[in-house]
Amino acid sequence: MRIGLAGVGRIGAFHAETLRDLTDVDEVVVADLDPAAAEAVAERLGVGFAASPAALLAQGVDGFVIATATPGHAPMLRLGLEAGVPTFCEKPIAGTLEETMDLAKLVSQSSTPVHVGFQRRFDRGYQRAQRAVAAGELGFLHSIRAQTHDQAPPHASYIPTSGGLFRDCSIHDFDIIRFVTGREVASVYATGANKGAGFFAEAGDIDTAAAVLTLDDGTLVSLSATRYNGAGHDVRMEVLGSEGTIGVGYDDSLAVTSAEPGATYPSGPRHWSFMERFLPAYRAELTAFAAVARGVLAPPCTADDALQAFRVAEACELSRHEGRPVSLDEIPSL
Repeated sequence: MRIGLAGVGRIGAFHAETLRDLTDVDEVVVADLDPAAAEAVAERLGVGFAASPAALLAQGVDGFVIATATPGHAPMLRLGLEAGVPTFCEKPIAGTLEETMDLAKLVSQSSTPVHVGFQRRFDRGYQRAQRAVAAGELGFLHSIRAQTHDQAPPHASYIPTSGGLFRDCSIHDFDIIRFVTGREVASVYATGANKGAGFFAEAGDIDTAAAVLTLDDGTLVSLSATRYNGAGHDVRMEVLGSEGTIGVGYDDSLAVTSAEPGATYPSGPRHWSFMERFLPAYRAELTAFAAVARGVLAPPCTADDALQAFRVAEACELSRHEGRPVSLDEIPSL
């Protein structure tokens, strides 16, 4: 099987290396809007090179992986659909709600499978939590706590095209909340703050956020996000029910220092980036896409899933700007 990949930045180069090492993949070919960058990565990894994403698709591939910067996702996804090639696209599939809706509709009308890259669905901790909820192990759910805390902010140039903290970071929480609970978000109340670098406010963004979500069954979710968590990369979830509580992200890598005398947990080492935290999940995710490309697995995360998570992020942004609760009924959908 021959897999093409567009975008050779940090995540793209990692995906190319992962795909290269999969037993089901015979050949990987990489392309980028910067051909020199793609050629350098191809040479370093010992994979194929194409002069452009369009040229890559014209050569013929069995699967197409989109790992460009966010502004490139939508046009690359359209290319993949036009070519009729099974496509994996990193989140989000587009930078705006309107274009996300257009693409979700286009995918729904196509026979070409599209797998969206929400890697937390392939993390064993989140999968265990989902099974616990589905089996009724926790009784009825009443509360969830979810957080995405980056150890350090990205480069200032990234922020204006990121979509903002809710769309860039918390969108993973919105998706995994839906995955673990099987419920939809009914309403949100969100706020944000800036206490760090000035470039966040200059781009109309925030560096720290908090939100309360109410699910359609009345479950309450408290959510937080920040670009400044010097203790380490800290992504976790607690699911609290009438009969028990389960936590994700509570191994010895937890980026917290206990204040209790004599406590030795967590013992470390800590994670310092999302690549470290979710390395096995990324590998499992691309293994699943290889199965999608072979036609033996339906996409585990769809364009409609991407749309629903984006709608929650959109509601949080509206709530933050207007200082009021926002019903998801206010946010357009298909």
